[in-house]
Amino acid sequence: MSPQQIALAVCLAVVAIILVWLSLVMAAAEGAVSRVTRSSLNNLILGFQTDSELSQFSRMKRIDKVHKVQALIVDRHATTGSCAFFRIVCNIVTGVLVAGFVGIFDQPIWVSLAGGFVFALLVAFVSVKSRPRVNGARKPLDIMLKHVNVVSFAAFLTPFARSSRADIKGMSGRDDDLSDDEELEKIQIEQGRAMVDQLVEAGAFDPEISEMLDNVLTLSTTLTREIMVPRTDMICCSTDTSLSSALKLFSRSGFSRIPVIGDDVDDLVGVLYLKDVVRSLAFDASADQDSVGGLARQAVLVPESKPVDDLFHYMQKTRHHLAIVVDEYGGIAGLVTIEDAIEQIVGELEDEHDRIQHEEPQQIGDHTWKLPARTPIADLEELFEIDIDEDDVDTVYGLLTKLLGQVPIVGSSAVTRGLRLTAADAAGRRKKIATIVVEPASLEPGGRGPDADQGTDQHA
Repeated sequence: MSPQQIALAVCLAVVAIILVWLSLVMAAAEGAVSRVTRSSLNNLILGFQTDSELSQFSRMKRIDKVHKVQALIVDRHATTGSCAFFRIVCNIVTGVLVAGFVGIFDQPIWVSLAGGFVFALLVAFVSVKSRPRVNGARKPLDIMLKHVNVVSFAAFLTPFARSSRADIKGMSGRDDDLSDDEELEKIQIEQGRAMVDQLVEAGAFDPEISEMLDNVLTLSTTLTREIMVPRTDMICCSTDTSLSSALKLFSRSGFSRIPVIGDDVDDLVGVLYLKDVVRSLAFDASADQDSVGGLARQAVLVPESKPVDDLFHYMQKTRHHLAIVVDEYGGIAGLVTIEDAIEQIVGELEDEHDRIQHEEPQQIGDHTWKLPARTPIADLEELFEIDIDEDDVDTVYGLLTKLLGQVPIVGSSAVTRGLRLTAADAAGRRKKIATIVVEPASLEPGGRGPDADQGTDQHA
């Protein structure tokens, strides 16, 4: 062979190897481009900007790569089409180059064609074993950042792959482009649900497990505002509350963490922990009249629009079991606990006392009734043959709440229309009042007559 033939053979071999590598890169990019979201890229930029270990040159270089990826995912369909086109072209050209390589050695044409065909099969085998698309789907951000220049060059050379919004609507049947993070997540959730349904139909899971898996898939679309305790149901204490009073409030409410407020609910000071109060009183009995303001811990604030899955991971990572929910104007919207997020997966958490909420009214004295908190006011009127005439509340619990002007706790009492309503006990994880004792106001608390031992009304 002449030196020219040897040089040509080497060049063809090198180009063929480069094209095989490029084909694998394009396949990996195909799997990655549909999995990269705008939010992940924005978080990555923020991470680079706050990384003190990076030099200014390295920081700008990495941010520039992220910007290129952001440009590519604006039209995912076009980028995916460009990668697919170049992958196919690379495979075709690789077979042609190998056929030409074999032909340099003065082999018959059928040998050259067979060599190109066998090499193409070998490349296909390598693609199957290496699974570039799977790797791209597993690590989409890393793949796109690593090969962003190659993918950008492929997209630049294939302007015909770009599709109009009308074409995308016609193909997908949706108004929004797939490049929107919400639409991408929606598709992934639908795919996950379909997979769960198939596994359930095949008998792989119990129905309860299937429901839990389905609940997990909906965490990203459920917002914190949907699971929080609204501000109207929050049990709070003021900064000037004494430690002894706070301890009683913990005992009566059943909670171990209570928000501390100033002038109103929006004037949040912090969160008071039961263990802090107990520790202070255990080591200094004379501190029972000290205010709780000094013991309040800094509250964790979360927006009401935060997805529940992000909320759960955040609270798990920071080891906080309670967070204060704020609205878009900075006001207090409510509070949320990590148990609220768990309930979205496993269902409502009930204890042995929760059955009280579903019991029927029970007469415990001559003129005294123990009513479930959800008892309609109409039933109360029928029992005592009176007309309460409250249009803005429907249940006995709502009536007591309105009379008190705040959320009732165990022992809270109020009088209306000659009847005394007293919160008897609480149930459930949120310690909501389960039963309310109703009796004539002329009787002593607990249904005792005027000749009984003297007692005092308890108020919230």
